[in-house]
Amino acid sequence: MIYSLDKINEMAEGDEEFVISVISVFLEEVPEDLELLEKAIAQRNYENVYQLAHKIKPNVDILGMEQTRATALEIETLGKSAANSEKIEELFPRLKKDVQQVVAELKNDFNL
Repeated sequence: MIYSLDKINEMAEGDEEFVISVISVFLEEVPEDLELLEKAIAQRNYENVYQLAHKIKPNVDILGMEQTRATALEIETLGKSAANSEKIEELFPRLKKDVQQVVAELKNDFNL
């Protein structure tokens, strides 16, 4: 398991519906943002690369995915310059793999 519900549980203060709603939003938004990020990288649209990585970062952070957050932050930072395309292309598969793994785990763990 590469995610942790500690931050969400702290915010929820025992409200199970809140936890499920945060997880549901993650499951709806992050795979879509990841797909858009992959397209932006392929199209070398670095403004979008920056924006999408920036959008993904807090979503993985709230699930305690520190390594994934660091990868998203690095892609976000690199997205500020077209000169970094090779490094972005090198990092993206790791981000994608981590997000896909967590999506599968969350769906399984919460029957969503």
